[in-house]
Amino acid sequence: MSPAFFPDGDTATITRKKEKLKEPEDYRVILLNDDYTTKDFVVEILMAVFHKNEADATRIMLDIHRKGKGTAGVYSWDIAQTKAWQVHEMAKEEEFPLRCLVEPA
Repeated sequence: MSPAFFPDGDTATITRKKEKLKEPEDYRVILLNDDYTTKDFVVEILMAVFHKNEADATRIMLDIHRKGKGTAGVYSWDIAQTKAWQVHEMAKEEEFPLRCLVEPA
């Protein structure tokens, strides 16, 4: 609470509502399977962009291959969007059609 001063010398106390801060929402970055992108390139992406070790990257790549999609990681909105952009840029450089989605976790 802080006092407010009026021109005639009076004071009043102003009460402020305490705002509740909520945690930022998490977003999942999902890689999608296609018939052209190599498994080795997907593992490379998972290691370079998502900082997965080789065993985890291989496991996620197999999920993508078998199930049609796989979660590469869960991040805040900005980081998830940046990682999706990095995936698309690396795939474009290597001429692969690899795509990914960002969706709420």
